[in-house]
Amino acid sequence: QNPSASFKDRGMASALSYIHYLVQQGLVSDVLAICASTGDTSAAAALYAAYLQPDIKSAVLLPHKKVTPQQLSQPLGSGAKVFEIPGVFDDCMKVVEILSEKYNVALLNSKNAWRILGQESYSYEIAQDFEYDLNNKVVVVPIGNAGNITAVMSGFLKFFETGIINALPKILGVQSVHANPVYKYYLEPDTENRKFIPITVKPSVAQAAMIGNPVSMPRVIHLVDIYNQVAGKQSVFFVEVTEQAIMDWELLANRNGHIACTQGGESLAGLVEAKKKGIVTGDDCAVIDSTAHVLKFANFQQMYFEKKFPAEFKINPDSKHINSSVLIHPKNVKKVPSFGKPLTGDDFNRFVNSVSEEIASILDLKESLKKNDRDQIFKGDKK
Repeated sequence: QNPSASFKDRGMASALSYIHYLVQQGLVSDVLAICASTGDTSAAAALYAAYLQPDIKSAVLLPHKKVTPQQLSQPLGSGAKVFEIPGVFDDCMKVVEILSEKYNVALLNSKNAWRILGQESYSYEIAQDFEYDLNNKVVVVPIGNAGNITAVMSGFLKFFETGIINALPKILGVQSVHANPVYKYYLEPDTENRKFIPITVKPSVAQAAMIGNPVSMPRVIHLVDIYNQVAGKQSVFFVEVTEQAIMDWELLANRNGHIACTQGGESLAGLVEAKKKGIVTGDDCAVIDSTAHVLKFANFQQMYFEKKFPAEFKINPDSKHINSSVLIHPKNVKKVPSFGKPLTGDDFNRFVNSVSEEIASILDLKESLKKNDRDQIFKGDKK
């Protein structure tokens, strides 16, 4: 699952499969699939298009220096035509919309309904994992272009309407204070007075969600109303979290065996914030959406560990979360190995013993039993 290492593969497999079907039926030919991206969409689009070439080619638009090196490498490696333009994702999205309106290209952003249909599978799998009992469940979703939360709500509504589930889980949408247009829209309690206003985003470690004018916002508004109505109570909530909280909770999650990206940190920080506000209680069981693999956003972890975040992120690394490698270079040995120049004999033994002793000292290791003592213990066990 997710061969490009993000949730975008669910929707992209669906969208490009449909385009491939149209090609096979002779309804279209020589298709150029195009998308704007903060990194993950472009990786998934380029990967699936590469599999379907030469019938389908791929082009992606990225905001210049607003995607991580790892994410940039993915569409390049898949052979897509990659364009970087000044500005942010919202600027790329407008260009792609114009291209799709004026030219014969296939738009692969979440405006594409087939993308949303593919991403609905996330809801189906959650329901299946809980054996279709979604009482007291909360699904936490980070929001960028808002396609994911749209798909999640739509998927659960379809299962409810068919009777596969008999309760709708709470949906918790999370945004950073640096990119929070959806959260701001729902701050107004009176539905008649709500007005969506795009915002200018600020730098965010949740880079995939750094979007000020999400194209799926009309769908969100429509589905939130339906979801709450079908649930018979408010069941969709929104919170915002700080950049500091996103990084701290991402690192804490990964210290406990997860592989959460910064958007996963955003989700976990959102769950904590929702619990403070009473939206989530101790009786609830939460499913937290981390949209990509941690390695896609490793540069932010490195910036945290090295305390090199630019001031505009407003992140002050906490020493309890910081980790770094330790170079062991024994002072009491004259020769150490280097590439192409291994040590041998006494020099090698002296080196490995010195390194072992220094590491043992740092880790505060205790000496193990001598061989004769171990043998005596094992003999005793056999008796």
